[in-house]
Amino acid sequence: MKCLRIVLAIIQNFIKETIVFLKKKIYFCIKILKKMIQRIQSVYLLLAFVIMAVLPFVFPLWREGSKDVYFMTNITYTIFFGLSTSLSLMSVLSFKKRQTQFVLNRLNMILNLILLGLFVYRTLNLSGGAQAPVKGIGMFLPVITILLLVLANKAIKKDEDLVKSVDRLR
Repeated sequence: MKCLRIVLAIIQNFIKETIVFLKKKIYFCIKILKKMIQRIQSVYLLLAFVIMAVLPFVFPLWREGSKDVYFMTNITYTIFFGLSTSLSLMSVLSFKKRQTQFVLNRLNMILNLILLGLFVYRTLNLSGGAQAPVKGIGMFLPVITILLLVLANKAIKKDEDLVKSVDRLR
């Protein structure tokens, strides 16, 4: 009985310490998120991240016959989607370094243009007897991502100009 009480006390103490630790971590994450979301480019970049990380699993790239084709069927598409997602995440997390964000966004735009070019190439180069595939929403995800990255870069440029003008006034 005494051993059971000791074990229960240890478990209770562990749970209390874990809750305190998690509260501190959650508070810290919320604090960082508030700083990030203060800038509109962070919202654009988070949307670009979600579009490239989540939506390709939901929407097919195209439809061949009665079968949906997702990005995972081709290793090239998987690599490009993964790189684009990684660049978006790195850009979101480097919210204090505007120039780094700007460069990462440019690289991401180039990557998405290449991905879009691969989709167009795939659509236009069909073998003679193949049926034309029906384009899916997933094929247009790079276009939406490019638009969001352009908007984010405009906002970053505006922030950079504002900082430079304030520095001139000093």
